[in-house]
Parts: sequence; structure tokens; C-alpha cells
Amino acid sequence: MSSGHILVVDDEPDIRNLVKEILEDEGFEVSVAESGEAARHARRMRRPDLILLDVWMDDVDGITLLREWSEGGRLPCPVIIMSGHGTVETAVEATRLGAYDFIEKPISLAKLLLVVNRALEAEHLQQENVGLKRQLQPVAEPAGKSEVMQELREQAKRIAHHSTWVLISGEPGAGKEVVARYIHSKSALRDKPFVEVAVGSMSPEHSAAELFGSEEGGRVVYGRLEQANGGTLLLGSISDMDLQTQSRLLSVFQTHSFLRMGGTEPVPIDIRVIATSSRDLEQEVKEGRFREDLYYHLNVVPLHVPPLREHSEDVPELLNFYVDRFVMQENLPYREFSIAAQNRLRNYTWPGNIRELKNLVQRLLILGRGPVIDKEEVEGALQQAEAGAVVEGASATLPLDLPLREAREQFEKVYLEHQLQEVGGSVGKLAKRVGMERTHLYRKLRGLGIDFKKGGD
Repeated sequence: MSSGHILVVDDEPDIRNLVKEILEDEGFEVSVAESGEAARHARRMRRPDLILLDVWMDDVDGITLLREWSEGGRLPCPVIIMSGHGTVETAVEATRLGAYDFIEKPISLAKLLLVVNRALEAEHLQQENVGLKRQLQPVAEPAGKSEVMQELREQAKRIAHHSTWVLISGEPGAGKEVVARYIHSKSALRDKPFVEVAVGSMSPEHSAAELFGSEEGGRVVYGRLEQANGGTLLLGSISDMDLQTQSRLLSVFQTHSFLRMGGTEPVPIDIRVIATSSRDLEQEVKEGRFREDLYYHLNVVPLHVPPLREHSEDVPELLNFYVDRFVMQENLPYREFSIAAQNRLRNYTWPGNIRELKNLVQRLLILGRGPVIDKEEVEGALQQAEAGAVVEGASATLPLDLPLREAREQFEKVYLEHQLQEVGGSVGKLAKRVGMERTHLYRKLRGLGIDFKKGGD
């Protein structure tokens, strides 16, 4: 397996061919371009992991290409500038535009390989850091010593050894994303990209562009599919994906290629897709909201994450884990749960699953006092959560360190459960009360795991 795809752009054939041979000997996959226009075409055909770019070419100079390729103030991959007529001003401008380094000709091959490897390593660390900031996962693997969790881990390990697409189902907050990352970490793709897409946060108008990228006026924007190329793409809440985007995704599965929005040439792709859903996708198919053919492609390897109430014996272990995590990472005061408090929480139904447990621990560490969390303090925290006190003291109910999508999902769940109770469980009355169209409301309630009856007006 190659160490990455490198695009070499230089109008001197001897240099192009020499650099190509050296990099290929080191295990890299190399494409070449003899001009600025050829470089544009090569980038449209396939996203490189790194670009070696000459400054002076007959048609378009390297500095102009750097300006074109900058996306949101940052280049989409590391770029190393090569020049035999470099000046301080050129080097400064290239650096200002985001170039990783500047190499003078004649090229020292030892220095070239050193800079290339450093650039790729820095990019890898950058992507890891972005991923950690985007969503810090609570555990490195699905936690718990219960029989159901041991079986879940074993299933995940077996699945990890195959390249098929995976469908992970389970209630909101049960830990589906943790299982997905665990599968990736145990697979042969563990050192390749892991890119997460929160489908529920994408609007139908922008979902295709975010996934597939776009081409407009010669400008290429790489979507999440290309960012994940060679690795794993996690599609969270795939049941929220609109039918048109579902159709495009199915085509990727069948052809191993896709067209960017506005593009005309197919882009080859080799990825593993892991999808998660809190809804019953089979029922979504019956109701016409999810493509049957895509469902069967995903459902070749189904995996179900059990709700916390089905492995409540793991609650003490999870409580201790989150106490240690918040003490270490957020510098909160250490407190321990009494045996009575642990027993109370083992017998709690956990409608919000592990996510709810995590938030409860954080709240108790922030607001409580004393070294021990007793049963009475736990009872008070549970009553507050069940009452849905989200307006006054919202920061106590919804921790402010959550990603926006998760915070919004938690608020919506508490809010709709409270309003549903106020109208006696009637979805028809709830739709009028909250100002939502009833079909959309049914879908929202199912997605949040809220029990309801299809009541009348």
C-alpha cells in the first residue's frame, strides 16, 4: 500500500521524471503535470495528499495556483514549492499563501524526502487534532464488562477485518459513534483518514456538495468523500439523508466513483462507509423515506448497540470513567459516587443512554460539593433532568462543551417530551402547539427516540 498520493508539477521533464522515480521508490503513488493547466486538471481528476509545485512555468505560475487552491484561507493539502530562481519575496509570498516549505533547485533528494515526509506527518497530526476537537469520544472502545458489551466488542472486531459497508443501529446516545471509531481502529485502515459527517445537520440543498464536493469556474472544492478516500467515512444519522443524495451515494457503492457537483469527469474512490441510525431503517423503507436498494447494501453487516438499560451492570464502571475524564481534562474537582448512589443509578432507565450519564456526571462535579456524591444528590439531579429545566439554568441541563448538533438534539428531546406530556400524548395537538408539520414531527420524534401515540387532534 502506498504512503500517499503526490502530485509533481514542473515544466522540466528531467526534474519531473527524476522526482517521480525517487518518490515511487519510497512507496508513494505519483502523478505528474507539466504545466499549470495540467496541474488544474490533475487535481480535478484526483485529490492529492501533497503537491510539489514549481514556481515558474510558461502558462500559469505556482503562486497563482496557490491563490486558486486556497479554500477558506487554507490549502486543501500540503504544498512544497520548488524553484531554481527563487527570491526572498517569492518564498515569503508562498509561505503567506500556506505553502509548507520552499526548496531551491538543484534539488537535494535527501532534503526533498525529508521535507515531504515531515509535511505529510504534520498534515496527519493536523487532521487528527481537528477530529479530536470536532468530537472528543468518551471512550476508546465500547466500555463495559457485561456480557452484551463483550459480545458487541467481539462483533465489532470481526467486522473490522472486512471491508464491507456497515450499518450501526441504536438509540440516541447509546454510543454508535464510539463503536464506529472502534471498528476503524481495529481495521487495516486504522492509519488512514476517518471522516465523520453529521447527516442530520446538513440541509438537503447543501448535503450533496458537502459529500461530493463541487467544481465551479475552474475551482475545485473537495467533499467529505474525497477527504476520506482510502479510509473510512462515518455517516451519522443516515436516515436523515434526502432521497436524491441517497441515490448518488448508492451509485458510489456500485461504481466506486462519483461526479462532483458541476463536474463532468468521474472521480475514483476507495472508501469504507459506516452508517449509523437511531431509526428503524426497514420501517423508513416501507414508508418511502429511505431507498430500499441502499438499505440492503448497508444492511449486509448490521450491528446493534444496546441501550444502557440493557447493560446497567456497567453503570458503576462508566461513572468512574467519566469522573476521571472530567477531573483530568476539565480540571473539575474529584468526587466519588457512594454505593447507594451507584445502586440508584443502576436501577435508573437512562432514556438518554450513555450521553445522559456523561452529562449527569459532569453536572454533579460542577454543581456539587464535598468528596462524596450521595443518593440524595443523585435523586435531585435526576428529578431536575426529568423535569426538563432547560430555560432557567440551561447550562446545568445541557453542558456547553457539546457539539452544536448534540446540544440541539438534547434540547429538542427534552423540549418535545415536555410538550408531549402537556398535550396528553397527542401528536396532532403537539404539532399545533410547537408549530410543526405533523409528518415532519413524527420523523423528529422517532429520530429522538421519544415514545408517542399517533393521536388525533
